[in-house]
Amino acid sequence: MTHDSIIQRCEARGLRMTDQRRVIARVLEGCVDHPDVEEIYHRASKVDPKISLATVYRTVKLFEDTSILERLEFGDGRARYEDADREHHDHLFDIQTGEVIEFYDPEIEALQEKIAARLGYALKGHKLELFGKRLDKETK
Repeated sequence: MTHDSIIQRCEARGLRMTDQRRVIARVLEGCVDHPDVEEIYHRASKVDPKISLATVYRTVKLFEDTSILERLEFGDGRARYEDADREHHDHLFDIQTGEVIEFYDPEIEALQEKIAARLGYALKGHKLELFGKRLDKETK
């Protein structure tokens, strides 16, 4: 992981960075959640009211195609995005609220390595997505 800014990584890949692309990149860098394109547009248009939804769609697609952003799909019909240059983590998707919770568990990581080795593989990457609904306080 390089931890360069999104703009720095775009420039390093030779992408032309217009003012609107820079706004979108800065919005994405400020995200602590997993916004879809419409939410990115909503946030970017507060910074630059002239940004169109089509520009956001094109820019997000470009960033995804150049591995700047990672696309996440949790089966709710909304593609969500996060910076591809982040520390490894997994996701728990709340099927009632749509909330995405990031987590890291060393036991899960070790178990995945162990399973891959047992099957004769060296694990080079993985994506774990859990889907659930919050337990009622009485059922915990």
